[in-house]
Amino acid sequence: MIMPRGQPLLLPANPVFMTVSLLVGLVLNMLPLGQVLWVPDVLLILLAFWGIHQPDRIGMGVAFMLGLCMDVQQSSLLGQHALAYAALMFGTSLGHRRLLWFKPWVQAPQMLGLFAGVHALQLLIRLLSGGGFPGVEVAIAPLLEALLWPLASWVLQAPQRRPPDRDANRPL
Repeated sequence: MIMPRGQPLLLPANPVFMTVSLLVGLVLNMLPLGQVLWVPDVLLILLAFWGIHQPDRIGMGVAFMLGLCMDVQQSSLLGQHALAYAALMFGTSLGHRRLLWFKPWVQAPQMLGLFAGVHALQLLIRLLSGGGFPGVEVAIAPLLEALLWPLASWVLQAPQRRPPDRDANRPL
């Protein structure tokens, strides 16, 4: 793939950093916040980021297992988050090559549709299983996740931006 003009060459992503970031996202999602529906799903953002930037390492299997962990922790219908996270990874696999050509603030509106689709799938599963409609404030979470997308991209790519060894004569 030809790099767009002005885009820096990144180091390979560290698998330990990827694993730690997903575990931190899982822990942040497991914080006891009660029934606050508009809180963004941090694990969803992290899975989407790694699904776009490292689709060979983080796939549907990892997303499904993390979704099962979320289902057990939240005592929700078993498989609700797992199906939603797997659908998210499928969506990122469809568009990851196209999305990598854009800057993160241009990716954010495109990710809004994916985040809204995942939340709509979770809402549909909840309604089909006999749960009540949570209200219109459930639509705020995808907006917040899309607004957090550029910040998450900047933070998660920071370890890849540093040069492997500093040298005044090295052009890259």
